Amino acid sequence: MQNLPKGSPKLINAWAFYDWANSVYSLVIATAVFPIYYESVTSGNDGMVNFMGTSLLNSSLLSYSLSFSFLIVALLSPILSGIADYSGNKKAFMKFFCYLGSLSVMSLFFFKGQDTLWIGILATVLASIGFWGSIVFYNSYLPEIAFPEQHDRVSAKGFMFGYTGSVFLLTFNLTMVMKPEWYGIIDPTLPARISFLSVGIWWMGFAQVTFYFLPNNVFNKKPRKDFIFKGLRELKLVLLSLKQLTSLKQFLIAFFLYSIGVQTIILLAGIYGKVELGIETSQLIITILLIQIVAIFGAYLFSRISENIGNIKTLKLTIAIWGFICFAAYLLDKDNTYIDLQFYSLGATIGMVLGAIQSLSRSTYSKLLPETEDHATYFSFFDVTEKIAIVLGTFIFGFVGSLTNSMRNSIFILAIFFLLGYIVLSFMKKMEASKL
Repeated sequence: MQNLPKGSPKLINAWAFYDWANSVYSLVIATAVFPIYYESVTSGNDGMVNFMGTSLLNSSLLSYSLSFSFLIVALLSPILSGIADYSGNKKAFMKFFCYLGSLSVMSLFFFKGQDTLWIGILATVLASIGFWGSIVFYNSYLPEIAFPEQHDRVSAKGFMFGYTGSVFLLTFNLTMVMKPEWYGIIDPTLPARISFLSVGIWWMGFAQVTFYFLPNNVFNKKPRKDFIFKGLRELKLVLLSLKQLTSLKQFLIAFFLYSIGVQTIILLAGIYGKVELGIETSQLIITILLIQIVAIFGAYLFSRISENIGNIKTLKLTIAIWGFICFAAYLLDKDNTYIDLQFYSLGATIGMVLGAIQSLSRSTYSKLLPETEDHATYFSFFDVTEKIAIVLGTFIFGFVGSLTNSMRNSIFILAIFFLLGYIVLSFMKKMEASKL
């Protein structure tokens, strides 16, 4: 490990490189290849599967397993981050969750169908816990490796690295999935399973660059035998401090509201496009790639805009665009001659504000933090807020859809949460120009 000074370009690049390493999980596993593969190998018997003695729809089982993993992370991360802050072992926790996630993704290679469904579900849950668990500690490094005036660009750089790396690997994986004969592959399940293996190797391998350069125990804390209980007490102190940090509390509320919309759209846009609009699988994959590529430029563009008009105004602009996306998606008609082009245009718009709202949310939160050594503990609240938003958003989307028998109404409801998030941000008291 090299001891690089705070603000060092080499240190910043090493930190951002973890986005390059882990983003292949969120694209290949959570969004593109795995959902399609899972549907194909569990579609027999009208999509009904047996799991732990219960018969249920395959899509419901996958949805429940992901919700369960988000719930586990939401419960664990505040405790673990408090312990990590107090004991000074933040990097060790980040490594643990990284290896848990990458090894779990690799184990998906052995998921071949109904007989090995338990492997697919267990690996999905553990991979999700590993990914989101490591992100808590990764985000908490931002105030320790960069100065406040660098946060916007550094946060955006991480997302740009992530989108770029994931597009490279996904493109390779898609050539195997769509043209297996190029590689002499006969087994129809093998291309996807090799993709899962490649994601785990990519994630674990490139993460070593980050682990080599990231500092550990910046504040020279000495672990004690009772560090678990000390960590829990530290968590309680942070909870109490939120009562005094009005702007931070207001931002968390706004972040929760608009994250309900953002995260739900990210997870369920593919299903909406396929079921409600009749978009073909190949066109969905093209749209996913388009979103990732445009998101690279979107993260860069809006980080520059924020330097001129401030974080809060820039966030409000991106939220307004997200609201427009919901309204446009609600109006799309599957019988329209140009529905494919309209869906591509909508995907490009999503890409433009996807990286922007994620990177700006992270950097804005880091700027609002008080002078503290407990960055992991504070960032755990950021992470838990997002996870609860995901659970609530996906539930609302499914509930409204089943109640009205139309996902269009679900999309329309999401627009309300963007509006509420915009309103809360509008009521935040004006901060010093140097901060926001």
